[in-house]
Amino acid sequence: MKRKSWALIGLLAAGVIALYALVPDPQQNAHSNNASQPKTASATEPKKIGNQQEQKLKQMMKQRDMTATERLARLDAKRHVRLLAEQYAAVRKNGESPAYAQELQKDHGQFLSIIWVKDGQERETKAAAYKLEQKEQKQLRGYLQYARKAIQRKQSYESPSFPQDQPKYYVVAEPSGQGQSGAIAVMDMGILKRVEEHQDKNLRLIPYPKEGNYKVESVHADTLKDITVKTGHDNEKASHYYENEIVVTFAEPPSTQELNKMTQELKCSQPKRIANTYIFRSETMNMKQLKHYFQTKWKPSYVEPHYLYMTNDNTAMNLTDESPVIPNDLLFSEYQWNLPVIETNRAWKLSKGSDDVIVAVVDTGVDLKHPDLNGRLLEGYNAIEQEEEPYDDVGHGTHVAGIIAANVNNNEGIAGMMWGGKILPVKALDNTGAGTTYSVAEGIIWATDHGAKVINLSLGNYADAEFLHEAVKYAYGRDVVLIAATGNDNTERPGYPAAYPEVLAVSATDYQLQRASFSNYGDYVDVMAPGESIASTYPDNQYAALSGTSMACPHVTALAALIRSVNPDLRNTEVMDLIRSNVIDLGPSGRDKDYGYGQIDVYAALSAAGAGDSALQLWPQAVQRKVNRILDKHK
Repeated sequence: MKRKSWALIGLLAAGVIALYALVPDPQQNAHSNNASQPKTASATEPKKIGNQQEQKLKQMMKQRDMTATERLARLDAKRHVRLLAEQYAAVRKNGESPAYAQELQKDHGQFLSIIWVKDGQERETKAAAYKLEQKEQKQLRGYLQYARKAIQRKQSYESPSFPQDQPKYYVVAEPSGQGQSGAIAVMDMGILKRVEEHQDKNLRLIPYPKEGNYKVESVHADTLKDITVKTGHDNEKASHYYENEIVVTFAEPPSTQELNKMTQELKCSQPKRIANTYIFRSETMNMKQLKHYFQTKWKPSYVEPHYLYMTNDNTAMNLTDESPVIPNDLLFSEYQWNLPVIETNRAWKLSKGSDDVIVAVVDTGVDLKHPDLNGRLLEGYNAIEQEEEPYDDVGHGTHVAGIIAANVNNNEGIAGMMWGGKILPVKALDNTGAGTTYSVAEGIIWATDHGAKVINLSLGNYADAEFLHEAVKYAYGRDVVLIAATGNDNTERPGYPAAYPEVLAVSATDYQLQRASFSNYGDYVDVMAPGESIASTYPDNQYAALSGTSMACPHVTALAALIRSVNPDLRNTEVMDLIRSNVIDLGPSGRDKDYGYGQIDVYAALSAAGAGDSALQLWPQAVQRKVNRILDKHK
């Protein structure tokens, strides 16, 4: 099957997710992937939208994500309940529960109650959190009666979510296939509320973070003058910082005596430190007073606010065979439109990834027990609470990690872009989804020092922080490929760390291969990747669909890791060049501010990387490196 066909399949699958979003007929939007094909501006140039329309589109996007998440949850629950029914039918001893059920309720908190039905008799196990209000209990009794009748008729059953005004629960039932027996489950739909709250922040539908939270203040990203964030749209002009902290870099580290004097005069504890840079936190001074103190008394190399960064919610083969690889993961065919449209399935014929390649996800942490990430996670780091594991208490990092490396062909959940490779989880953002200059910089440096070859940064701010830039340059200088999301404010304003020259900046496309309505743009954008209603892993062994440049970013991160799997000799600059130069060109021919160089083409990039041999376009560099290694051996 050719790439055009797969792009069309991806777009058609997207229509299932966007059932209520009125997506136009995909066949009218299908286009050639030939990068040299001329394009008309009228057909491809995105329309600029106003603030009110932007908010409306984002609200529609959030609703689409919630609808897709509910469908994902129902499909996943249906599979588990079917297995419960089959196991229960095989158990003949009275009072014995299938082992699968015990493990399921232990690790899947959404299964509030499991009821086994057999020849008119029932057994029920309840979760401790299973408490319904009187009105909800009345609705539940009615749906359970429908479920029992369905099992008697040897049919499946799913109830609507209830209560209607604020959905919390639903009922699912599956027959066993043997007599009048089966399993019924009462499911918690709390994931919908979590996705709604997450996307309010991720898509900047609300002021985030709120003024006064964690003693946070805001400044205009250009002038550094005070600004108050009153609406979600104000986020595109604002850079948030801790009002009583300061980042100070000295030419030489202060002596112990000098540090003691600083802490005494500031009435603060010992500062955090990375190299020559220190974070001072005062109980009596604000950022402006701290800045004046250091500039007048200590003459540092530079001082700057301690900014917050927030989620931008991403074997030998026959190389002449262009047929795509179709994994058996439960949610792939119906929901993962994003992988075929960037030619991932064909690219798996070239490489599925190598466990030698470590990808760091510097984010909110990762669900360390998610079954679809089993065996893929290394021991990571928590820059927020150093003594704790990097466990995800938000969901953002788990979603990003799944896009990159969820287990493939395991009959469960989704398929990640890499079959091989390891994820290094680094928690640099706290339980609100925000982190500081220090925590993000520390996460980048820690990941670099612990073997990361690619780092995903689905986070950002509009402030150009020298301290963060130094951490980025530290990783870049050690041959790490850094990939960052541009942001979700539909603004041309450069976001950091994406806008740093050492970082590959990623914006988001929609089902129609247009720039997503929320996606930032500008001259600094390198490439695009799918970012609308992307299905991936979520905490508590669940799956969710989220939108944002945060979701586009890990597609490019996975591509960088696949390139490094194919050709480990390539330097980070060469990997970045391969990604930029092997794209599906969108918009005006060549690079433009709406699409960068274009949307990534995984198959073309891996082909150019060599698929096991030195790529032709990089042949001189590869030969030179081999010569250098031979000469080094004979010195």
